[in-house]
Amino acid sequence: MGETNELEAIISNKMGHIKRKIAVMSGKGGVGKSTVAALLAVHLAKKGYLVGLLDADFLGPSIPKLFGIERKKPLSSIDGIDPVLSTKYAIRIMSIQFMTPEGIAVIWRGPMISKVLRDYLAYVSWGRLDYFIIDMPPGTGDVPITVMQEIPLDGVIMVATPHDLTAQIVERAINMARTMNTEVIGIVENMSYYQCPECGRIARFGKGADLLAKKYGLKIITKIPIEEKLSLFCDSGLIEDYDKDYFDNYLP
Repeated sequence: MGETNELEAIISNKMGHIKRKIAVMSGKGGVGKSTVAALLAVHLAKKGYLVGLLDADFLGPSIPKLFGIERKKPLSSIDGIDPVLSTKYAIRIMSIQFMTPEGIAVIWRGPMISKVLRDYLAYVSWGRLDYFIIDMPPGTGDVPITVMQEIPLDGVIMVATPHDLTAQIVERAINMARTMNTEVIGIVENMSYYQCPECGRIARFGKGADLLAKKYGLKIITKIPIEEKLSLFCDSGLIEDYDKDYFDNYLP
């Protein structure tokens, strides 16, 4: 019990140096949470804010790949573990990808995942940040519960696609956040439409996210299209060089 209380005190102290703490969540896999979290972090860093980005998806980490830093190693310092800095905007990034050999699966049960997450929150030298973005894994299990219990979040951004099936699952995540007394800031609709060069915008994938926003009184923060260029920049680890900002002047 004493060790647990000590760890909670360390986490509380670390989080006290961070102005805004935002989790990016969905409840469903494959909707682009990591891409949205990375785009949001880059958007904020471009505005001159100090940004930290935690890849909390231990079983399927994607953040290092998006920034082209997947094989870098964090260094130890007197204050703990130094996060890896992104190449262009010095976003402070931490991911289990930095600690594991390439291609090796992380095979952990829930208690181990929660323990490592707490260690990351306590012993990574995040420093003073304006924004701390947490890329959540799919589901409403150990990681989201631990994050919402350990961190006084300013809110959660939900990521959805227009499909009705996705909306059903995101709805559960919204209800989970509210059950945990965590504000849902709004919804980002990813893969929202396709911009045809000849015939204009094509949006024939459903209206699930819009209906979900209306049902729960939430705003649609932004709609991100299906776009080959964005996909190529993500696959190439060049998300910081992507020139479109779908968050425009948005500040969470």
